[in-house]
Amino acid sequence: MNTILIIANVIVLFTFVIHTFGGDQNLREIEPEADNPKRLRIFWTMSRGAFHIVSVDFLFASIGLTLINFTDYVKDTKLLLNLLALYFLGYGIAFLVSLIISKKFQNIYFKMWQWLLMLAISGLIFWGNS
Repeated sequence: MNTILIIANVIVLFTFVIHTFGGDQNLREIEPEADNPKRLRIFWTMSRGAFHIVSVDFLFASIGLTLINFTDYVKDTKLLLNLLALYFLGYGIAFLVSLIISKKFQNIYFKMWQWLLMLAISGLIFWGNS
């Protein structure tokens, strides 16, 4: 068993649960009212759908890490772990770029720390795979 990969696995699973349920609760707080312009409801619904596509990504990454950590189901674990590390690196960079190009508010990079979480997960997977 690889402790570093198990830590990454737990963090990804925890991220899935918090993202899926806590994140959706936050999204419902800003849901446009039924009498708002249709355009706002369409954009909000599209954003919510994209948000939960990421939830599924976290779920599948957690399943993949679980299979690697606790079974012999995956034969070429090195390749899959390299892909997962790159995947989370891409998420981290994309989120950071989104913050860089967005309108700023005080402590934006610390209040919106998800980019750092993605980079940490990527680093843990890469380190655990070394």
